[in-house]
Amino acid sequence: MEKRSLTALGRELLADAEAARSGRSARTVYGGHEHMLRQTVLALTADSALDEHDSPGEATLIVLSGRVRLATADTRWDGATGDHLTIPPTRHSLTALEDSVVLLTVAKSLS
Repeated sequence: MEKRSLTALGRELLADAEAARSGRSARTVYGGHEHMLRQTVLALTADSALDEHDSPGEATLIVLSGRVRLATADTRWDGATGDHLTIPPTRHSLTALEDSVVLLTVAKSLS
């Protein structure tokens, strides 16, 4: 069993994101290419974004701190600390409305 503080990791990644040109930083905390399930903590500074991209498969986002906007061509959802968002199976983007840390969980298909 492994235990780690997502709060502490979020603070560390947010500091890295502030120093990064992209305004983003991330670390996979569980899974990887050899697992079906992958969990990644992402930190984004205010107004930074993950531009529109394809859906990674079944995925959810938990906002650990801050406020974010998940958007598709047709709609958008705002999430704040403690919110759980289901990522749509279509192209989407993620924008930080303020300094934010999120936990992305992706379940890859068995193909």
